[in-house]
Amino acid sequence: MKGVVVFCGSSEGGDPAFAREAHGLGAALAQAGMDLIYGGAKIGIMGQVAQGALAHRGKVIGVIPEFLKRKEVYHEGLTELVVTQSMHERKLKMHDLSDGIIMLPGGFGTLEEFFEMLTWAQLGLHPYPMGILNTNGFYDELLQMLAKMVQKGFVERANFEAILVARNIPELLRKMNGFTPLPVPKWMTKDEL
Repeated sequence: MKGVVVFCGSSEGGDPAFAREAHGLGAALAQAGMDLIYGGAKIGIMGQVAQGALAHRGKVIGVIPEFLKRKEVYHEGLTELVVTQSMHERKLKMHDLSDGIIMLPGGFGTLEEFFEMLTWAQLGLHPYPMGILNTNGFYDELLQMLAKMVQKGFVERANFEAILVARNIPELLRKMNGFTPLPVPKWMTKDEL
């Protein structure tokens, strides 16, 4: 992986471990020579992951829509700040800049961004590893719900198992570096991709 997009909250949440692990992930990506692509804010967990990478001389690219630039207090010390016109354009730009995806604790926006890219993977639109850093079990109930979707026949087991989950940074990065992409679904033709 050369560039990793990290989806996470613009607040720090109620557990100090969330900010600590976000900072640690940014540092780990920088130390591994990977670019960090994220939402561009200097606040919350978003700010922590950026600061972790910048503190270790990592390349950090923020991608933020114009209407959120002021609201989320954009980070002025990034390697690069890309300003988009919409949320959709933001996700597409993040996708284009990355070849790996990680979700940290966050809210609705974090889930929406991660699940859209997960859907793209399921459709064969990208082969990138997708990981969840499950700090202090933050995503335990979500993972249980996803397992229920498999059990009830709404999600293929292979697609569920392609989500790489770990409770610590080294394990998550190891899983992501060893990831084998899912085959393109049989019902999709090459011309449709």
